[in-house]
Amino acid sequence: MLTAEISETEEAAVGVSVVIPTRGRPGLLAKAVASVLRQDFGSLEVIVVVDGEDAETRASLEMFSDTRLRVVELAARVGGAEARNAGVGAARGKWIAFLDDDDEWMPHKLSRQIVAARRGRAAWPVVSSRVMVRAGADEFVRPLRTYEPGSPVGEFLFCRKSLRDGPFAMQTSTLMMPRELMLAVPFRSGLRRHQDWDWVLRAERVLGVEFAVVDEPLVVYRTEDGRASVGRAQDWEFSMKWGREMRGHLSAKAYSWFLAAECASRAVKSGAGIAVYGEIARRFVLDGRPSLGSAVMLVFFVGLPQGLREKFHRLVRSWRRRDSCAAFKDGRGGVRTAISMEV
Repeated sequence: MLTAEISETEEAAVGVSVVIPTRGRPGLLAKAVASVLRQDFGSLEVIVVVDGEDAETRASLEMFSDTRLRVVELAARVGGAEARNAGVGAARGKWIAFLDDDDEWMPHKLSRQIVAARRGRAAWPVVSSRVMVRAGADEFVRPLRTYEPGSPVGEFLFCRKSLRDGPFAMQTSTLMMPRELMLAVPFRSGLRRHQDWDWVLRAERVLGVEFAVVDEPLVVYRTEDGRASVGRAQDWEFSMKWGREMRGHLSAKAYSWFLAAECASRAVKSGAGIAVYGEIARRFVLDGRPSLGSAVMLVFFVGLPQGLREKFHRLVRSWRRRDSCAAFKDGRGGVRTAISMEV
């Protein structure tokens, strides 16, 4: 029974509540749920939050007989942020972990993160990890950069060390934190994008919060089938607006990188025009603190002709096929930090 009640004894045994918001993707959702139920960390519950009426999704979940699975059905659509918040409200675990319905977890995701959380002494540990990005026949691990404990989290989110790196730092499906922290700092509703980054930057301001990132890829993030995704939309205006709102949470260096890597790239892909590119470049200089790397990134998106950018992207794809995953493997099959291409 999907909505079976949990006794007080069972409730006390729940270590991690996994919240999966969903709507209209029953096939992908089933894979996501199965990846959680296969975890080698047994003390968990899975809370699927169905965002509005969705009979097909409800029916797809009937295939699971595991009593650890619970379903919260919302009467009307509220969006991903509020759906996650509803899942947190229904959770019984000490810890919260999020999974998007089109992602999957490696079997040891939670156990690795619990170890990382207990290793530190923070009152409110927030644990993330790298991701395995699947794009067609290619698989590659991101981000290439590593997080230095105690450093500004905004710089880890946006300051890249390589043109081959990407925007996958602290992606939603990697995050695990105490439930009490999520109740104190819920997701902000009304955001079409950057929900995970927005939460991370606001949580950083809370006394006692410390971040840890497991170097190992613990999440499978799919891009191969071209399906619609909020995070992949090219709405540069929204990103610019969000960046201005969050400017106080970002160092000047991180803000320049955000403008170059996020806003400029989206503006170019949208064909926004010279006036927009000029405004982004002006904010990049006046409101940020440009570095050589961020300047190269800005020129790459705004200054290079489309043909040259496409040639570079083809070159990157060939690099990925050859050695991007192998770069994270040591001789014993472990995971290490790849040497990034400095710019």
